[in-house]
Amino acid sequence: MSRIAYVNGRYLPQRDACVNVEDRGYQFGDGIYEVVHLHNGRFVDEDRHLARLERSVGEIRLALPMPLSSLRQVLREVVRRNRITEGLVYMQVTRGVSRRDHAFPTTPVPPSLVVTARRMAPYPASIDNWSADAITHPDLRWARRDIKSVNLLPNVLARQAARDAGALEAILHDPATGEVTEGASTTIWIVDETGAIRTRHLDQRILPGCTRGALLAELEAEGIAFEERGFTLEELGRAREAFLTSATSFVKPILHLDGKPVGDGRPGPVTRRLFDIFSRHVRGGLRNAA
Repeated sequence: MSRIAYVNGRYLPQRDACVNVEDRGYQFGDGIYEVVHLHNGRFVDEDRHLARLERSVGEIRLALPMPLSSLRQVLREVVRRNRITEGLVYMQVTRGVSRRDHAFPTTPVPPSLVVTARRMAPYPASIDNWSADAITHPDLRWARRDIKSVNLLPNVLARQAARDAGALEAILHDPATGEVTEGASTTIWIVDETGAIRTRHLDQRILPGCTRGALLAELEAEGIAFEERGFTLEELGRAREAFLTSATSFVKPILHLDGKPVGDGRPGPVTRRLFDIFSRHVRGGLRNAA
């Protein structure tokens, strides 16, 4: 069956779906995107993703093409037409089609909306086969990383560097200070030498990850202590455990970093516990906005 995409009011076979060559998302990366995990037909953390979408478009002075209630219906219709129960739903909003000029169009144009969906493997049954290796890489992105912009070239190059090294993810750091920011498309966490669970505090230098936020809420509900406090490459190298979170990584342990084992090179007890807690969240925990 052909995959179906939504493009500016029309549901089309994906092979026929297209945008105008002067769409500002194509010309300038002038747009925002979101990716939502679909598990057993349920949109995981949907409210968090739509709230972040709404915030991101506001930060670049871009209007949503429709109310969020209507967007929810489009997401569900795309999923229905693609007959997907396990997968990812991608949405992208751009400033629309206009003569190429760096400044905003002088005459407002309708924003563009594209929504696609694709199948993915079911949520992992256990953490034992759910792990990855990573490399460290200089963070060369722009200053407003809290906006989920489609401008992803530095992320692409970092992820390719990881692939070239036989790793899954690139852990980004400030080349001047050694401070770790996040992964190329993930949030990075550590269990430090003292046993504290740590992930970087939110500011304009990292994306406010929806999975990050959901896991922090689960930790708080479980009474598990954590610290929103940054760490350096040196602290990362000394960590007992390290793991990633994202809408596609869930809770994924990092076993090797730059070719050296993290801890004993196996998923640690804290990461195992957090994987189990987040698995309950994905499968319908009370705090999972669906």
